[in-house]
Amino acid sequence: MKNLLKNIAQCLAAVALLHAVGATPTLAEERTVSLYSYRQPFLIEPLLTKFTATTGIKVNIVFADKGMLERIRAAGANNQADAVLTVDIGRLYELKLAGVLEPVVSKTVTANVPAHLRDPENLWIGLTQRARVALVSKSRVKAGELTSYEDLASEKFRGRICLRSGKNAYNIALIAAMIAHHGQESAKKWLQGVKANLARKPQGNDRAQAKAIAEGICDIALANNYYLALMLTNEKEPEQKKWAAAVDLVYLNQAQGQSGNHMNVSGAGIVKGAKNKAAAVALIEFLSGDEAQKIYAEINHEYPVKAGVPRSALVASWGPFKEDILDMEAVAKNRDAAAKLVDEVRFDEGPTS
Repeated sequence: MKNLLKNIAQCLAAVALLHAVGATPTLAEERTVSLYSYRQPFLIEPLLTKFTATTGIKVNIVFADKGMLERIRAAGANNQADAVLTVDIGRLYELKLAGVLEPVVSKTVTANVPAHLRDPENLWIGLTQRARVALVSKSRVKAGELTSYEDLASEKFRGRICLRSGKNAYNIALIAAMIAHHGQESAKKWLQGVKANLARKPQGNDRAQAKAIAEGICDIALANNYYLALMLTNEKEPEQKKWAAAVDLVYLNQAQGQSGNHMNVSGAGIVKGAKNKAAAVALIEFLSGDEAQKIYAEINHEYPVKAGVPRSALVASWGPFKEDILDMEAVAKNRDAAAKLVDEVRFDEGPTS
C-alpha cells in the first residue's frame, strides 16, 4: 500500500509540473523524457535520479562526447530525443543555427536564469557557469602582477605563459569575448602578444597547464575554474593534487571599469518536434532550480546560474569576484571570427623563435 501511494504521489507531482508549463500530458509525457547529453555521467546522473524521485518522470539518457548535432539531423522526423544537454556556448549555438531547437516556454526558467545566460528566443538555456581563470605560480608570480586578460600580452610575461590550443572551445569563447569588448583588430593584436609570450607550443588540456607550472615550464596559464577544484580533490590521482598545490587562482579584470572575469556556460535545449515536450520543459525547470543548482555546484564546482544558490565550499574559499555579464549571444556570434584570428596569427604554432 505504501508503494502504491508513493507511485500515485509521484504521478500527481509529474502531472502538476506538466500542467504548470501549459501542457495537457499524455501518459508517455507524464512519465518519460529522452535526453542526449555531452555532460559526464558522474555529474548528470545524480541530478536525473533526483529529478525522477521528485517528479516520477523517467529519463532515458544517451551519453555522447561528439556527434550530437549530426545524430539529430540524421534522424530527422524520426528523432527520439526530447532535450539536449551540453557544454560551452559554442555547442549550444551550433544547435540553434542548425534549426534543431524550439523555444523553452517557462516562467520558472525565465525567473531562474538571467537573460544574458539565455538565448534571446529561449532556444538554449544556460544551466551552469564556468570561469576562465588564471592559474599562476605561487613562487614565481607576485601578488598583483597579473590582473587582466589584457595583461597576458604584456612583454613582462615573455616566455612565461602556457595554454592549450587556441582552437579549443573554451579559448575560442574567450577570444570571442575579447572581440566583443575591444573589436577585431584590437583582439588580433592582443592574441599576437599572447602568442609572443608563450613558453611552448600550445598543447594538452587545462590540467596539463597546471602540471607545466608545477614543473617550472611556465608561470601562468588559463583554465576553467572547476579543473583546479577537481585536481585539488583528486584522491585517485594524487599527483594532480601536487600540480594544483603549486598554483594560485586569480580572477581577472576585477578593477573598477573593467569587464569582470570571462564566463562560459553549460546548458540545455528542447529538440524541435519533441514527443515529450512538456516533460522536457519540466526537466529544464528542475535543472535551473535550487536543488539541482546546488548539486551542480557541489559535484563539479561550477557556478550556479540561479541567484542565491551557494557555491561549493572550495570555490567559495577563493573569494567573491566580479563576473563578465556580456551577453552569451555576443560571445557565440564572434566565435567564427575568433577561430579565424587563431589561424591568422598562427597561434598554435607557438612563439616565434
